[in-house]
Amino acid sequence: MLSSIGIPGLILILVIALVIFGPKKLPEIGKATGETLREFKKSARDLTEDGKEEVSEPKNIIDGNNSSQQK
Repeated sequence: MLSSIGIPGLILILVIALVIFGPKKLPEIGKATGETLREFKKSARDLTEDGKEEVSEPKNIIDGNNSSQQK
């Protein structure tokens, strides 16, 4: 999606943002955006890890039952 914008489009977006928000607000907006993306990535990573744990629990139970039945 971002590759279809291209460099000229990205420069145009940055110039429009500079005009709308001003030079003093842009660093604050960039910082807030970075923190939001960081939190989103962390949450997505946590959800993925939780999903992997949920999937591995039944496998451990099945493997445990199989080994106890073989004895």
